[in-house]
Amino acid sequence: MVLKVYVSGMSGNKEVKKRQQRVLMILDSKNIKYDTVDITEPGKESEKELMQNKSTSSGGTVSDPEPRHPLPPQLFNDEEYCGDYDAFDMANEIDTLEVFLKLVSADTTAVSTAQIELKQENGEAKKEEAEAEEKKPEEEEKKPEGGDGDAKDEAAEKAEKLTATTTAAAVKASTSDSQSELLLDSERAAAAQ
Repeated sequence: MVLKVYVSGMSGNKEVKKRQQRVLMILDSKNIKYDTVDITEPGKESEKELMQNKSTSSGGTVSDPEPRHPLPPQLFNDEEYCGDYDAFDMANEIDTLEVFLKLVSADTTAVSTAQIELKQENGEAKKEEAEAEEKKPEEEEKKPEGGDGDAKDEAAEKAEKLTATTTAAAVKASTSDSQSELLLDSERAAAAQ
């Protein structure tokens, strides 16, 4: 099977040129072998007709959103149509480029990865994470009571209060020299607890 990228070497549309360059650059970076077919070269009229007749996507651009004929780049695997630039770009983004180019058969792992990404975008994964976080406090409440556990918890609470009091006092003291006495008072009060 031969991957063919139909391009236009003499396009006056800058967006078409950029799209062609990007497709070729991505294919090169992924070491995917392809043949470039320049539909503007003399003798390539049959290739141009094939591209125009078999392309189902027009490859519209900002300057020409609904072209009369499909615009390059158009991608084919032998004579089987793969898609236009927009479809290529989307397949590259969701990491299913080899499936899009019909170089490998679609497998469940590619679909699963795409579904996971869509779940994350739609916030479903975040919702699941939030539910898991809500379950943690419930598990902490189920800890056995009495014995050393309560004494440790009380000591931890006192340490947190002391730290919070000292920190708050330090912030107040740093704003003014006259408030340094407040810091000393709060530290003495915290130490007394």
